[in-house]
Amino acid sequence: MDDHTDQIRKPRADAVRNRERVLEAAKAVFNAGGPEASLEAVAKRAGVGIGTLYRHFPTREALFEAVYRREVEQLSELAEQLKNAKDPVAALRRWLHSGVEFVATKKGMMAALALAVQSGSELHAFSFDRLTKAIGSLLDRAVAAGGMRADISPEDLLRAFFGMCYVHDQAGWQATALRLLDVFIDGLRVRPKIKERAARRTNPAAKRKR
Repeated sequence: MDDHTDQIRKPRADAVRNRERVLEAAKAVFNAGGPEASLEAVAKRAGVGIGTLYRHFPTREALFEAVYRREVEQLSELAEQLKNAKDPVAALRRWLHSGVEFVATKKGMMAALALAVQSGSELHAFSFDRLTKAIGSLLDRAVAAGGMRADISPEDLLRAFFGMCYVHDQAGWQATALRLLDVFIDGLRVRPKIKERAARRTNPAAKRKR
């Protein structure tokens, strides 16, 4: 492949930077302004012209979907970064807390995403699969370390997480969601006494020593 062909196929560095700036700005604008936030506001925040925005994202829906996918990818990457954390339960808690920001952005784009993320759609399948794998990897480590109950699945935990985020729509709902998540995670933790009782049930020698 010659240099000319390579330059044609590869996006220019400034184009890549502009696209990333637009996505970051869109996340902030949609998070704060809801579904009526304008593309002009996104372009202004990103420091690019509206024509530049439309070259990357010809419709509002295309921009919303790109932001949504980017958020899912970032949560997947965060799970990878947290897989080697010393405290697996704290790592899971941190991931869930980061997920609240993802839901805040998603709520701001709900009007445009209503059809795209309905059950059975490719985007819904993509997001549910990636998020389930991400939260599952952290949950497995927490269970293996003896810090979390083993009778909850990644799907259960993900559905509970979204339920806590969507049960409130008033201003300040994020603080409520974070508090509920902390209570929920604490309730799933395996306490020392519970561990001891479980060991006695499975170890007759431990019972005789009492």
